[in-house]
Amino acid sequence: MQDQDPGRQIDKAIGASLIELRQSRKQSARRLAELSGISAAMVSRIENGLVSPSIDTLAALAAALEVPIAALFSEARTAHTDYTLVRHGEGLRSTRLAGDHSHEYINLALHARKDLRFQARRVTLRRDSGRPPTYVGNGVVFVQALEGEAVYRYGDARFHLAAGDSISLDAELSHGFEDVLTETFVFLTVQAERP
Repeated sequence: MQDQDPGRQIDKAIGASLIELRQSRKQSARRLAELSGISAAMVSRIENGLVSPSIDTLAALAAALEVPIAALFSEARTAHTDYTLVRHGEGLRSTRLAGDHSHEYINLALHARKDLRFQARRVTLRRDSGRPPTYVGNGVVFVQALEGEAVYRYGDARFHLAAGDSISLDAELSHGFEDVLTETFVFLTVQAERP
């Protein structure tokens, strides 16, 4: 029977992450102990999930491994996962209004976890629907042109996109469609960012 105590499960997950990180760096437990200032016996107990390490201990281990402290929690997953299956022609249809502009989009995927926000949409822009909005955010954006032609702006750069073209970019710089060159322009956009 599995241990149902959430604290024990987290201790075991931290131990598994510690072993994985240490082995990926080809370090012995003894060498990790030396680098972190934590005793070899304590490193062994943490790796075996036998103790709940303090934040100071986790910070020392993370520093010795040259990783963020959150990396030690990579094996501590939730008891549930989600998936979204969207069949051809389906999805949640929405309309975005932004000043004098509007466009239609279909939400294909949305996952909001504590460490990541991921969304995918199929968007239709119309040439006569006003100037599309400009965005600034974080994370990464991917755009795949499906039908038509348009001009995409990223900072001071301009890109002519036609069906089959794609662009991916860091979202921290101002970006968005500047001009729709055909009656309609249809594209897939995927964005991943930290919440």
